[in-house]
Amino acid sequence: MLGLGVMILTVAVIRGFKAEIKQKVRGFAGDILVQKFDNNYSDQNSPIETDNAFVKKVQESSLFTHIMPIATTPGIIKTRTEIEGVVLKGVDKNYDWTFFKKNLVTGKVIDFSDTASAQKQIMISSYTASRLNLKVGDKFLMYFIQGSLKRRPFTIVGIFDVGVEDIDKTFVVGDLSLLVKLNNWNPDQIGGYELRVADFDHVDAANDFLSDKMPLKLKSYTVSDVYPTIFEWLKLLDVNAQVMLILMLIVATINMISALLIMILERTSMIGMFKAMGAGNWTIQKIFLYNASYLIGIGLLLGNIFGLGIGFFQSTTHFFKLDEASYYMKFVPIEVHWFDIVLLNIGTLVICVLVLILPSTLVTKISPVKAIRFK
Repeated sequence: MLGLGVMILTVAVIRGFKAEIKQKVRGFAGDILVQKFDNNYSDQNSPIETDNAFVKKVQESSLFTHIMPIATTPGIIKTRTEIEGVVLKGVDKNYDWTFFKKNLVTGKVIDFSDTASAQKQIMISSYTASRLNLKVGDKFLMYFIQGSLKRRPFTIVGIFDVGVEDIDKTFVVGDLSLLVKLNNWNPDQIGGYELRVADFDHVDAANDFLSDKMPLKLKSYTVSDVYPTIFEWLKLLDVNAQVMLILMLIVATINMISALLIMILERTSMIGMFKAMGAGNWTIQKIFLYNASYLIGIGLLLGNIFGLGIGFFQSTTHFFKLDEASYYMKFVPIEVHWFDIVLLNIGTLVICVLVLILPSTLVTKISPVKAIRFK
């Protein structure tokens, strides 16, 4: 029961962690980033020309759901008492705000209905707001070094909390047209495209599609290329899950072997009587294996109730908390896939029964004469 319950929770927690973190990173950075193919790896984008033909090809493909122009540039926020270095991410009116609306702590997203007003609006993270003692409605100056020092006033319209420290510590969100002016770009130039795929499991196929369709001057990067540390950490979680599953299976099989050996030793005289009446070794072994399978079945039932019960409790109450700075989220996430549950149950049952065949051979070592004599 405990072995299966822990295995169910292990798989559910690992899946929950991976899904939540991927959703956070993908929600902010998109699934694929298309930029100019050069040696510029800084936060200051090299400009590219908007390519309507390329955009149309992407929009016509079922692999993608959104393609949005963006740009980034580093800057320094200065308040009356504090300063903070950040990267301003510029977006336009066609940006998909679904993720930000779900992760807004307070305020709203940028309103592009008034172009002049939109260029003065900015969204910052709760991390930056806390460090600089800012709130929605506050104003500050932001400085940019674009050949010469430039400064622009901003008003905070929204505060978001992605929950990923690398993002919350680094980025603020503003109007793309402002970045175009700051960088002295032409009106039809941007920093790149942010794309979102219909199915993240096929992100590599979508990236290959882009490689065939986009101009040679462009280069595409998947979100795992942009944030390699986070996605490498997610791969390590799979290793942790495998180790935990193996340990739990070992514990479960050792407990069942011990129980079977005790049952055989307690019924030594019964085995002797069966043998005296002509029962074969395999016939007697099957009796004990059937009984052990029955006990395993009860354990599996209770294990499912235990594991799924704890999982349901956590998913509805978020009772078990986490340090967001270390784990990128405030609570232990749970994601149950019924295929995993079925596979764990069948695998545990089959492995335990197969392992029990060996200790059941103890029956062959029992002499009916000695067993009956000491009844």
